[in-house]
Amino acid sequence: MKAIPSAIRDVILLEPKIFGDERGYFYESWNHRTLKELGIEANFVQDNHSKSVKNVLRGLHYQIKNPQGKLVRVIAGEVYDVAVDLRKSSSTFGQYVGFTLSVENKRMAWIPPGFAHGFCVTSESAEFLYKTTDFWFPEFERTLLWNDPYLKIDWPLTVPPELAAKDANGVQFVDCETYD
Repeated sequence: MKAIPSAIRDVILLEPKIFGDERGYFYESWNHRTLKELGIEANFVQDNHSKSVKNVLRGLHYQIKNPQGKLVRVIAGEVYDVAVDLRKSSSTFGQYVGFTLSVENKRMAWIPPGFAHGFCVTSESAEFLYKTTDFWFPEFERTLLWNDPYLKIDWPLTVPPELAAKDANGVQFVDCETYD
């Protein structure tokens, strides 16, 4: 597996080694030892799977207590995936990084605890899988406004996104709860 650095040091794009021939392909999507060698120390406790249609935007979500690290990937379709640094002590506090993840490129992203995370679907539909390092605690979940004017996230949307109520009503970055 190859680690590709992003504009935010702790967020890492991962490119697996693909072994393929005329029959199809095989790749390792997760290996504890390999990730540890790449500097990712994570104990995953939960797997999540979502399916969404084109222009659905999910996020930007985070937990103020029990923050989750996430290893994310797409198994059908394509998404634009975003992580926003909410760690006050970080030199990249308040910055975001975004990646295209797709079934074609088979890339994954490691988003450590301390980040808000979200994605929008750029294909007709997409299936999104992610491993988390902590459980979901709805009482600690927060939502950062997807189109916050401070963050200026360049979402690849040509029409307004389809949003859940909690995503449409997220808080602006200047008012969000952050990590020390």
